[in-house]
Amino acid sequence: MRLSTRIALAVTVLVPLLVLASGWIMVRLVGHDVHAQADAHLRQRAAAVRPDARNLLRAMANDRSAAVEQAKQRKLFAAALDVGIRVTGTEGTVTEGPQPALDRPLPAPADAGHPVTFRADGASWRVLAVPIGVAKPAAKGTLWLFSPDTAGQEQIGRVRRRIITVALLTAPVAGAVAWLAVTRAALPLRRLQRRASGIDPRVSAARLDHTPTGVTEVDELAHSLRTVLARYDEQAARTEEALATARSFSAAASHELRNPLMSMRINLDVLDGGPEPGAAERAEIVADLRAEHSRLLGLLVMLRALAQGDLVEADAFVPVDLADLLHAAVADLRREHPHVRVALHAPPGLRVHGWPQGLRSAVDNLLVNAAVHGAGGARGGTERAGARGGTERAGAESGGTALIEVTLGPDGDPAAPAAVLTVDDHGPGVPPAARQEIFQRFRRRPDSPGSGLGLALVGQQIALHGGRITVGDRPGGPGARFTVVLPLGPAGDPLPGGRDWLAGASAGEPR
Repeated sequence: MRLSTRIALAVTVLVPLLVLASGWIMVRLVGHDVHAQADAHLRQRAAAVRPDARNLLRAMANDRSAAVEQAKQRKLFAAALDVGIRVTGTEGTVTEGPQPALDRPLPAPADAGHPVTFRADGASWRVLAVPIGVAKPAAKGTLWLFSPDTAGQEQIGRVRRRIITVALLTAPVAGAVAWLAVTRAALPLRRLQRRASGIDPRVSAARLDHTPTGVTEVDELAHSLRTVLARYDEQAARTEEALATARSFSAAASHELRNPLMSMRINLDVLDGGPEPGAAERAEIVADLRAEHSRLLGLLVMLRALAQGDLVEADAFVPVDLADLLHAAVADLRREHPHVRVALHAPPGLRVHGWPQGLRSAVDNLLVNAAVHGAGGARGGTERAGARGGTERAGAESGGTALIEVTLGPDGDPAAPAAVLTVDDHGPGVPPAARQEIFQRFRRRPDSPGSGLGLALVGQQIALHGGRITVGDRPGGPGARFTVVLPLGPAGDPLPGGRDWLAGASAGEPR
């Protein structure tokens, strides 16, 4: 059932009920006014005839002649005019005018001290009782005055019938008027419904086009529909990104895992075949298997981290103290790489609005990259100059001790406060031609045991946090300096769209 029909039916029922309720109050008021008018007339007649009633009571008490009593009665009745009179006393009762029959019991005089309604033989009367008395001779009685209530009841009945007639007539009229008014008022809502029903987010990019109507409810509903459609688009985009990320994860894992798995299979066949390898050859094969296993594990961990970064939502971002994060990362690095010496300067108080897991992953990969390539001396430096891009080789393999200097501080710009993190190593550095390539996926040497995803993960996380990263030479000597700038305080801009660090450019393709 349409809303206009529902409202019309409700008005059809409610308006007559309201008319009847108002009419009931009107009948009560009319009845009160009619009775008040009749009661005022009774009181006036009572005041006018009371002296004559006392004279009649005195004549009755003195046992005067019938002629005297009749004269007193005529005078009393003449003063009464249009009301009924009844005088009761110890000597008898005198009546005249319209009134109930003598055999009908009247209300107690005390109850009729004010005009009351009395019903007898199908008639209604207003009755007033006034006590009278004389001193000589001592006699007491009651003066009763009666006024027919027929006219008042007829007037009240006419008002009641008219109210019922008005209620019956207003029911269909009010329903029709309400239906027309609501139908006209609902036109903006029906137009909005037609526009909304033509939208199919699955097959069309068209969205709700709404011009403000001035009807608050319709405009608010249109705003809600737009919000719902915008959330649908956002969720559909995120779903598409998730599917693309999943496909890229599968493709990258399949491509990158093929060679290590084939190499492991060959080594296992050698171990299981004949002739049985010697002790030295066996040890070399086991070492190769361990290296391939480490590479596979690192590759899967990095791919998962990149996928998480491409799919992270804004509600995962919280205030993060960079000093606490750096101290924890340096402590873990020292445990896992005992040969590394780290000089850390990180004053507390620099907080960013970030994803703790992503920031920690970025810092860990920066430190591991510096540890891998930060061995002092020039040994192997020429060969490694363009080969950065992840956990390539342990520093111990290069025959030196890695020295890393980590510094955190503000950038000093009050207009756009930011934190500046620098990571310096004492390795061979990064040639200028390779300083952009090292942040691409799978950028590594053919003989490297690393995954080639470490610095790609660093670049992804810095971009997610609205920062920037640059690579240069370490001041004062050989080595590389990685500089990260992150804005402080709450996030101003939303997460960047089109996050495709896992699904985007492959190795060798510029981002």
